[in-house]
Amino acid sequence: MHRRTSALDSTAAYRARRPGPVLRILPAPTMWLRRYARAVVITDLAVVLAALLLAQSIRFGFGIDGLLVGVGRFGFPGIVTVLAVAVLWTVALVTAQAHDRRVLGAGTAEYTRVLRAGFGAAGAVAAINLVAETWISRGFLLFGFGIGVPALMLSRWLWRQCIVAERKRGRCLNRVLVLGDTASSVPLIRRLAARPELGYQVAAICVPAHSAAAATAQLEVDGTQIPVLGDFGDARAAVARCGAAVVAVTSGDALGPDAMRELSWDLEGLDVEMLVAPAVIDVSGPRITMRPESGLALLHIDKPRYRGANRFLKSAFDRTFAALLLVLIAPVLIACALAVKIGSPGPVLYGGERIGLDNRPFRMWKFRSMVVGADRQKAALAGTDDGNGILFKMRDDPRVTATGRYLRRFSLDELPQLFNVLSGSMSLVGPRPPLREEVDRYDEHVTRRMLVRPGITGLWQVSGRSDLTWEESVRLDLSYVENWSVALDIVILCRTVRAMLNRSGAY
Repeated sequence: MHRRTSALDSTAAYRARRPGPVLRILPAPTMWLRRYARAVVITDLAVVLAALLLAQSIRFGFGIDGLLVGVGRFGFPGIVTVLAVAVLWTVALVTAQAHDRRVLGAGTAEYTRVLRAGFGAAGAVAAINLVAETWISRGFLLFGFGIGVPALMLSRWLWRQCIVAERKRGRCLNRVLVLGDTASSVPLIRRLAARPELGYQVAAICVPAHSAAAATAQLEVDGTQIPVLGDFGDARAAVARCGAAVVAVTSGDALGPDAMRELSWDLEGLDVEMLVAPAVIDVSGPRITMRPESGLALLHIDKPRYRGANRFLKSAFDRTFAALLLVLIAPVLIACALAVKIGSPGPVLYGGERIGLDNRPFRMWKFRSMVVGADRQKAALAGTDDGNGILFKMRDDPRVTATGRYLRRFSLDELPQLFNVLSGSMSLVGPRPPLREEVDRYDEHVTRRMLVRPGITGLWQVSGRSDLTWEESVRLDLSYVENWSVALDIVILCRTVRAMLNRSGAY
């Protein structure tokens, strides 16, 4: 019978079995990632220059004359101003670490840093303009940054689509060696396998000595065989055997602090990245900081900030964007209203009670997509529920009208919720607005969904909608509540357009 391995045993085993130098040629997290990072840098420079040249031309005229316009008392030609602002903007991108390989191609941190660099560069130029009295045209700055920041975001998104497509074909992936027991390693392996766009492919695993998995040659995870290349003491040799570019430690407590430190030293010589997966899920980077205390690296997790300046910022963003969107889609709203009125007798809008921020009820507006009195027929259809236990859904609901079926297919029935956003009862992005009977059945942890305003769209909307299980819906909503940011909202809004066109889960 195997005894339980302590952290001290694992440390001693690692030291005793620590191999000598291993010479190998790395397959390069480096090669494809370096090429990708270089391409992003070149694209950023091109986009910044193009945006500033276009802004100069819009403000002072197209052609050579527009580029030679003098600026302020120094009489700088427009082309000099464009180059100077482009250099400052590039420095801002570097300072914000917008080209850091750890954020390229995955997550919202990349977009956040691009936004931060854009606002920082705009503020710096405005300050220099004020102090030095260069009198750079405000129209030039407005057009330059107004065009450049969205263009940079779009170029990053396009590059990401290219790299994600390559990763889904099994290319441009970083091979990962996992160090940990099966209880902590299997969830990580499953998540990485389900999200190839993150760019990681588990190549092998090392498990604690004397564990049951240590005696096997392979570990099966959802039908995939993962080679077991020994225990923690074999980690350095295992890196060479499986060609790993990343080592992910999921059981740092079992490995022990001394062995963790020595392992990091060994991997430094191999040019391999080391990741430590904490026992914390669905908490994003901005809330996590490292605090070294007496030689220990402590993980500090900030509390979610739902009130104060963050709430004001989100509300201002929501209402501004909703007002602009209502103006732009006014013809669509009129067409949908006419279609509902002609398609079936009854009111154009349906106002159903939902529970919002801090458990306060509100009236949520939608274009009516069902027959009048559909709520009273719900009990009779309970046996044909296609929902996920809490939510009532039917793929072929007989209460849905012909017009309503079309509106639901493209999520057009939800457009009147923009008026809810203007009134402050909803946000553009947030958890799904629940019914009162749903809230009454919530577990304690699920009630955290009510700490922010519900949204027209959200992670649930862009991740499968009605096809999701209840557990998946809750996890996505709680993840959003814990990690809200403006950049995340923008990403979700962009993904919502694709989800509407895809129509998956819309019924």
